[in-house]
Amino acid sequence: MIILEQRHFIFAALCAVAIPVHAQTSITDTTHTIQGVTVEARRLSEQVKASTPVQELSYDEMRRIGAGDVGEALKHLAGVQVKDYGGIGGLKTVDVRGLGAQHTGVSYDGVEVGDCQTGQVDLSRFTLESVSRVALVIGQADDIYLSAKSYASAARVDVTSAFAKIGDSGHPMLAATFKTGAYGLVNPTVFYGQSAGRLAWSAFADYTRADGNYRFKLRNGSQLINAKRNNSDITSWRGEINMRYILGAHQTLAWKLYGFNSWRGLPGAVIYDNPYAAERLTDKNIFAQVQYENIFSPRLKFKAAAKWNYSWNRYTNHDATRSTEDKYRQNETYLTATLWTEPLKDFHLSLSQDYAHNYLSMTIVGCPYPSRESFWTALAANYGGVRNVTFNASLLYTGISEHVKVGEPSDGCHRLSPAFSVQWHPLNPLRLRVGYKDIFRTPTLNDLYYTGVGRRTLRPEKTRQWNFGATGSLASSRSWVSLTADGYYGRVTDKIVAVPRMFLWSMMNVSTVRMLGLDVTLQGGLDIGSGYKVNLLASYGYLSATDRTNHADMQYGDQIAYTPRHTGSVSLTMHMPWLDITYNLLAVSERYFLGYNIRDNRMPGYADHSVTLTRMVKIRRSELRFQLDAMNLGGHNYEVVSFYPMPGRNIKFTIGYTLQ
Repeated sequence: MIILEQRHFIFAALCAVAIPVHAQTSITDTTHTIQGVTVEARRLSEQVKASTPVQELSYDEMRRIGAGDVGEALKHLAGVQVKDYGGIGGLKTVDVRGLGAQHTGVSYDGVEVGDCQTGQVDLSRFTLESVSRVALVIGQADDIYLSAKSYASAARVDVTSAFAKIGDSGHPMLAATFKTGAYGLVNPTVFYGQSAGRLAWSAFADYTRADGNYRFKLRNGSQLINAKRNNSDITSWRGEINMRYILGAHQTLAWKLYGFNSWRGLPGAVIYDNPYAAERLTDKNIFAQVQYENIFSPRLKFKAAAKWNYSWNRYTNHDATRSTEDKYRQNETYLTATLWTEPLKDFHLSLSQDYAHNYLSMTIVGCPYPSRESFWTALAANYGGVRNVTFNASLLYTGISEHVKVGEPSDGCHRLSPAFSVQWHPLNPLRLRVGYKDIFRTPTLNDLYYTGVGRRTLRPEKTRQWNFGATGSLASSRSWVSLTADGYYGRVTDKIVAVPRMFLWSMMNVSTVRMLGLDVTLQGGLDIGSGYKVNLLASYGYLSATDRTNHADMQYGDQIAYTPRHTGSVSLTMHMPWLDITYNLLAVSERYFLGYNIRDNRMPGYADHSVTLTRMVKIRRSELRFQLDAMNLGGHNYEVVSFYPMPGRNIKFTIGYTLQ
């Protein structure tokens, strides 16, 4: 199934405010000046205030942990597993609380991103320099000013582009970086943005090249393989243009144009007697979107967006025994509109309607050329008029119908999905929260129609999840700390898995999975004085995700594949006047690459240590940044996906220039 996934994957907050204060008092015609003072106020983070689990990472936080893209950054959040195939060009998909990548939605600047063929989004496409913030929301967010499709997933990754960095000062902003490092990495980026009157715009470009051929040691059965990764190169470019125009006092129009192109090798699983790999993947993606917003009054606002998305992929495998070439093409048209109102004080309502049309074609023999029409309607409410208590509720309707040119289509689906959350603030600094969400994921077009594997009778994969949590924060003039802890229970029924049948695999609704877990996050800061500060970001996750399908099955009660029981991360930064030093730790316990928890299927745990050194030099309105990332200091060739070794000890050097 790894091979199938490989072949056909077509795919945080602290605020400081300085306020100089000067006063004049006249006493007998004498003016006295009070010495200026600085008052620091710390804004309560969304992670603490939210009624559902929210975790955020700013651009600076992602940079300090050495992340090159959003996928690498999310590894450091509680409850998250990132499926990483290794290397600079390796695919990265996110799994939250053991539900699977298809249950995690992704939005980019407020507009949903998706792939109806695989149901997954490759998060490595969102590089560090192209984003300003990333947030993970589990359950339903407190913000109800959202598209209907935003309600249609168990968890959601919200990515905010670098366009958000542009202020209204009128000064141009220029940011350029050059990264180089191990395995032939060459990665220049450039960002330019400016606001002038009613118009703000930005342009971003990124180029990446690497050979990716790192050495590794890996035990395959009784054999110790000491070799070098091959066919792991990547060449890619991406570009993005953003524009925002203020039509009037309350109306805004925004555009986005995005392009991506990559050529990469697929090194494949490490097999002792056949290290050769010849699989290649070419990805092309372009999308354009427009957004309109009208704030009629403080109590009434409306927004709408339209997006057109086109992606083209080519898979080739020209080895000694065969020659294969498959091409895939997807077209998507997506429309969304949301009306938000406050009919009563502290009572908010929103109504949103989304529509999407998806079409898939492929050169594989027997392709039915499926198309899908999807409708989402969401009604949501928020009430905070009761002292120290906030209520949130939503109801989502999903209607999906499908058409094919060859054969019979699936039956589609029609379903209502409720969700609610409550937060109680009994005393400072403690906040308590409880939430529930009933949601499902539709079978992907691969699940339904892939030749020889798909099954058109598949039912949606349903999940129900409860969350019980507590949050709190404390702050003084020189220090602050925030803590969140969430216990959760979830159950997945009709889970879609690939089951071997004779000589072929087939997708089937066969599994029931129960999740019991705990997520804990800790953030803090200490101002030592004289320009020295310490910042801490830590997380821990426990998850028991076990098979509950049939008592008679051998794997009943076993942990599901690729799900560790324990995960944790630490990021500790020492800020000094002349240098910042960050130590990062990412730890994962043992897990199994199959549902049978036997010794032969066991994958050992690992701990990844890294250090980031950063030197900032300010010159008037500009800033130079020199950064060195030393990764995997232990030099271990661990695996995230079985038989796909991760890179050993390696370094990356970055030079950055910012003018604003």
